[in-house]
Amino acid sequence: MHRYPLPVDEPTSAELAAIEAEWPLIEAELSVLDAEISLINAADHGGPSPLDWRRLRRAEARVTRVATELAARPAARKAVA
Repeated sequence: MHRYPLPVDEPTSAELAAIEAEWPLIEAELSVLDAEISLINAADHGGPSPLDWRRLRRAEARVTRVATELAARPAARKAVA
């Protein structure tokens, strides 16, 4: 018999719910990262175009918008174990 609980490799349902709740923000941040990578790659091809810069600005604006929406949500009630 183990004295200490064995480590669990899988996320709990509460952790999965938290990830799902924050997924819009995660997705928006991934869009910013993708736009930044495109800017870096464009440097090898004559530099970023105005479209590349617009893509980055829109992705950054989306992060701000989604973060504001998440912050405005009421805090979830935590279950007491």
